[in-house]
Amino acid sequence: MKLRLLPAVLFLGIFFFLPLGRILALSLAPLSQLDAALFSRLADVLRFTFFQAAASSLLTVLFGLPLAFLFARVDFPLKPFLRTLTAIPFMLPTVVVAAAFNALLGPRGWFNLALMSALGLSQPPIIFLGTLGAILAAHVFYNATIVIRLVGNAWANLDPRLGQAARSLGASPASVFWQVTLPLLRPALLAATLLVFLFDFTSYGVILLLGGPKFSTIEVEIALQALQMLNLPAAALLSLIQLLCTLTFSVLYTRSLSRLAAPLKPVPQTPRRAQTRLERLLVASLVCVLLMFYALPLLALPLRSISRLEAQRGQRTASGPALTLEYYTELFINRRGSIFYIPPATAARNSLAYAGLTVACSLLLGFPAAQALARPGRLEKWLDPLLLLPLGASAVTLGLGYLLTFNRPLVPFLVPGRGLALSFLASPLIVPLAHTTIALPFVIRSLQAALATIPPRYREAAAVLGASPWQVWWQVDWKILSRALVSAGAFAFTVSLGEFGAASLLARPEYPTLPTAIFRFLSQPGGMNYGQALAMATILMTITGLAIGLIEKERVAGEF
Repeated sequence: MKLRLLPAVLFLGIFFFLPLGRILALSLAPLSQLDAALFSRLADVLRFTFFQAAASSLLTVLFGLPLAFLFARVDFPLKPFLRTLTAIPFMLPTVVVAAAFNALLGPRGWFNLALMSALGLSQPPIIFLGTLGAILAAHVFYNATIVIRLVGNAWANLDPRLGQAARSLGASPASVFWQVTLPLLRPALLAATLLVFLFDFTSYGVILLLGGPKFSTIEVEIALQALQMLNLPAAALLSLIQLLCTLTFSVLYTRSLSRLAAPLKPVPQTPRRAQTRLERLLVASLVCVLLMFYALPLLALPLRSISRLEAQRGQRTASGPALTLEYYTELFINRRGSIFYIPPATAARNSLAYAGLTVACSLLLGFPAAQALARPGRLEKWLDPLLLLPLGASAVTLGLGYLLTFNRPLVPFLVPGRGLALSFLASPLIVPLAHTTIALPFVIRSLQAALATIPPRYREAAAVLGASPWQVWWQVDWKILSRALVSAGAFAFTVSLGEFGAASLLARPEYPTLPTAIFRFLSQPGGMNYGQALAMATILMTITGLAIGLIEKERVAGEF
């Protein structure tokens, strides 16, 4: 069992703990290297990071709480579809979400196009991108499903007799909620809030793509100091601060989860349909809000990617959109004929290759580790939380650690006439290695849960009937594990395909990924660049959606 853990432990030791050690060593450099102006900027960045995370978490809870009640206690049409719809954004890459909001509310988005056409305006009347509202809206879009699922599951299992008893004693519905329901939901609500805060605190792509240069969180500032300012001590100091904060939030989240087992026995309730006209109106309003908030951005993206604005000669306003596949065909063409131009189609192939390598590495390392952790001894119990530590580290911090650690030759050897040294930073393999580090904890936990569902008596019965150990594994274990392996592999594929934080620091210009290419095209002026970015985002969203569907189809009970 111990030997099965060795490959995963060695991998994380080299590609996770060693980079974090380099960050720690550099962050302890003399503070005199950081001037007063830089300290003031870093303090402002830290304050804004906490502020936007707190504001986003509050809005997410306020938005998700009524929806949690809706899904937990009310039966209404399209309920399974809407529940799945709220979960899709949580798995989408940040560049896709940013492109979706851009297609809906950006300067060339549907809302601005409609208003410009209706009012005869030459400039977009809605300023959404580059505002704090864009950041908050995207965070709610991403994380509301956490509140819906965690709090909704707890709400669905509350004993209704407690509320009925309070009502019989004269309590109003509001008093029942504040004095009975809310205290019972507090552990789930606290866990959901902490998890949402953790995701918002480590947000990178949303701030960079929707917030613009006016806003900078710790994640964005790390990349800025490392890549543009070349101030590695400041970047390392910020990374250390972020690691300590995320570790604190992770510990608080774990403790809050331990309190979810309420002392009262769960009593699952059958959702009921709305009875009165007021109840039906409230349910219809919530469903409409949910549909508009989730469906409109997801639909605006593919529709905008096949729409070209037709402008009349001498006019600055568009006469209307026309259907076209021009943006997709341009993905394969180098119009400038530049030898330095990397077509978007090449970026897509790179991402698929990186994702395939990530799946292979994650499963090869994660499966034996999950087997060892499924029946843990003393050593396995001690190593289990260490293997899950990458869950609390941000991708940008990991990318910075790679820049600090692997910028030196790792495999030096001589070639006749000259010296040659290879390093991971000079190789495109650095990206799938980083993606494997990010995906490996998810894969281990997913396979570990699947292995725990195999009853030992099945193996014993097969052995009693004369099956060899190989036949027992093939006829018993594999029947259950095959689905878990497909699900874990699809999850690793999705994580790699849409990862943006580490790839933005590590991907070489000649080997871009699809998310970095989308970011580059969105950052460049011109309608063709904008259309190609939306086309790539639509392709990425489609592939991610297929992977999500595969995960849901193959997911087994007890998976992470």
